[in-house]
Amino acid sequence: MNPITPIFHRRLPKSLKGLQELALDLRLNESLHADRIWEMLDPEVWERTRNPQMILQEIPQERLEQAAKNNQLKKELQSLLLTKEKLLTERSWFAQKYPRSPLRAVAYFSMEFGLSEALPIYSGGLGILAGDHLKSAGDLGIPIVGIGLLYQQGYFRQVLNLDGSQVEAFPYNDPLSLPVTPVVGKNGSLLRSKIRLPGRDLFLRLWQAQVGITSLYLLDSNDPLNSPWDRGITATLYSPSIENRFIQELVLGFGGWRALEDMGIEVDVIHLNEGHAAFVILARAYSFMRKTGLSFSEALWATRAGNVFTTHTPVAAGFDRFDRTMLKQYAEYYANSVGLSIDELQSLGQLGDQEGLVNASLAMRGCCFVNGVSKFHGQVSRKIFQHLYPRWPHSEVPVNHITNGIHIPSWDFPQARALWDQIEKDPMWWCKTSGISSEAMDLEDSKKIWQVRCDARLALVNYVRRRFVRQLKEHSASPEFLEKASQILDPNVLTIGFARRIAAYKRPTLLLHDQQRLQKILLDQNYPVQLILAGKAHPHDEEGKRMVQQLAQFASQPELFGHIVFMEDYDIGLARRLLAGVDLWVNVPRSTMEACGTSGMKVLVNGGLNLSELDGWWAEAFFPGVGWALGDGKEHDDTLELDKSEAEQLYELLENEIIPEFYNRDQEGIPRAWMSKIRSSMARLVPKFSSHRMVREYMEKAYIPAAEAYKCRSSDNAKLASELSDWQNRLNSGWKDLHFGNSKVSRVEGTWRFEVEIFFGRIDPNDVRVELYAEREDGGAEKSIGLAMVRDKMISPELNGYLYIASVPDSRPAEHYTPRIIPFHPHAFIPLEVNHILWLH
Repeated sequence: MNPITPIFHRRLPKSLKGLQELALDLRLNESLHADRIWEMLDPEVWERTRNPQMILQEIPQERLEQAAKNNQLKKELQSLLLTKEKLLTERSWFAQKYPRSPLRAVAYFSMEFGLSEALPIYSGGLGILAGDHLKSAGDLGIPIVGIGLLYQQGYFRQVLNLDGSQVEAFPYNDPLSLPVTPVVGKNGSLLRSKIRLPGRDLFLRLWQAQVGITSLYLLDSNDPLNSPWDRGITATLYSPSIENRFIQELVLGFGGWRALEDMGIEVDVIHLNEGHAAFVILARAYSFMRKTGLSFSEALWATRAGNVFTTHTPVAAGFDRFDRTMLKQYAEYYANSVGLSIDELQSLGQLGDQEGLVNASLAMRGCCFVNGVSKFHGQVSRKIFQHLYPRWPHSEVPVNHITNGIHIPSWDFPQARALWDQIEKDPMWWCKTSGISSEAMDLEDSKKIWQVRCDARLALVNYVRRRFVRQLKEHSASPEFLEKASQILDPNVLTIGFARRIAAYKRPTLLLHDQQRLQKILLDQNYPVQLILAGKAHPHDEEGKRMVQQLAQFASQPELFGHIVFMEDYDIGLARRLLAGVDLWVNVPRSTMEACGTSGMKVLVNGGLNLSELDGWWAEAFFPGVGWALGDGKEHDDTLELDKSEAEQLYELLENEIIPEFYNRDQEGIPRAWMSKIRSSMARLVPKFSSHRMVREYMEKAYIPAAEAYKCRSSDNAKLASELSDWQNRLNSGWKDLHFGNSKVSRVEGTWRFEVEIFFGRIDPNDVRVELYAEREDGGAEKSIGLAMVRDKMISPELNGYLYIASVPDSRPAEHYTPRIIPFHPHAFIPLEVNHILWLH
């Protein structure tokens, strides 16, 4: 399926032919390197819109002809196009690693994708992660397509009132000016997919965005064939209406799968980036039922093997929950189509004792590969989903982890890129599967590294000045004040950045805990510090909006002018500049509440350092030589006392370690201790927290195993899936008859010998596994012993009873061990697919 030519096609000089391709490519175009091309073409339009399509639409032809004579512009353009040519022509990592791969394609479903300011269909970290995932997958040659929604208004744009309060604006996203093209069907007409809503069909237009060699397909309900109300279904990201949110998730799940079928894209694996797309599980199973004539149970057993679910949520309250009334109104048609009642559908998505469907629970029950987004978050997620696996140990709740990463070429400063190219002797070093040479980094001249940091800080200061002046103009500031604003910040001063989605658990006002002390830090004459703030709160998060106002009001104090600034409308463009230029990135979420937190990863490649809570990714990354840590990484009940103590720790780190270390210079003006941390951080953390590493992990731990399992279960008219469905039915009907009899423990020659009687009733002993279980002695998160007990003699033909025996070393007390019975099938994922368990006591 190929898109038609761009909606707006510009006649370009021969030497600039690649501009149209670049404007539509959200992989090549989204970096500070590409920025320079558009700045040279039209700096004013670029500064205001950050939209290459707008520049090509608005730029006069004579200016294009002049640009065709600009050798620097042509050199930059050819360099980017050459990068894409290499990605297209060189044998990819995927082709080399998996030459006989069973994987045809992965479909990556996400409610948001953060790829560009020019395509504002994202709100924060979830979308940015999705964008980086697609970019790295393409760089590595992995066959993947993205599936999302094209929002007419997207997420809101932020403006601040004079009192610092947040005001939301929802400008219309005109597809004519977006980097998307409509998808065309085989008959040459625009392709539409449709799904069923009560009493009507909903028509969905399809758009394609190009992300390097990867395609992202976006569904849009704003079609004249729909009613006015239905046209607004995809109007806003995270609609405040729970009803509209539910329909959006139906569109993403059922509509997204239907779009794949309509475009003729066959996939082996679907990847749910959070639970919003959980209905694709039902859509895929229904499609399999239609093709094979099998039952829903059999179809789910077949297709579930190819489903992957990544959860990003650190608390159960963060999941969407839809009540029975909404399910009956909008989902009954889909439930009935697969042979389920509304109650059965609700039970598939139930979490805990509360009624209603939780999308994440449906995803858990409909996927065979589940992961959190950091090691710490994996542990937190196992607690959240413990309800789905009653009586199973926490360590065995089937949630693994794959720590997030960032797409390095999208976030590096040009001079930092040049430094890395020189160190690694390879302009495509960020695609390498091996680690980065710490020895080479140690040998690199400190002056060069420090100069990169100084250049990046200067570029940030200049950018903030321009953007802040534009921000003030929109508030009708006086010419005199605009002149002062054009000189804020100092490119030679320690620059700290704090910017993110504003929510209470992120504790954005922790910095303001002692405002006088923070003022003293900022205004110190000998060791000055400057602080750049930014962040949006959800329009309906009143507490978050109050925090935005507190930050903005503090930053607007006249005595602090020039030392601190709050930037409106935090977006990818501002983030890219901040993360390239700040010396120190601060992140202070409440412990256990940050699933991962990728913003701090983005400073690494540019030589920035982190001061962060020991949570999410930083709990894995931190050691004293790479930055600074807050907290103890544990959950605390008294949050007020915790905030007080960690605010004190924050100030002490700044006053006693961070600021002195930055200003402690040698005779060459270089802060040697600070430079040591930069070297360690760049060499040891950059490769570990790249999205290339992340996507390779998904390939090895999820995509390839999922593709193989799906192929195995679906082949031969899903013979294995039918077998697994029958096996589960046998267990369900007979489990209540299964029970233990007498048991005995004896000490024999340095071992504990366990003997236990088990009566299986109607269950075949081959359908289960009898284990001797013990937790790890060190209290770790993984089980240490799940030793299979050996079936000995039959003890009761009438009750299908057998004696089971096992021996273990007597180095631990016998009471540490407990016999248990769990389901067993060599092709089933336990307990994810069948959660029965029976303990001796």
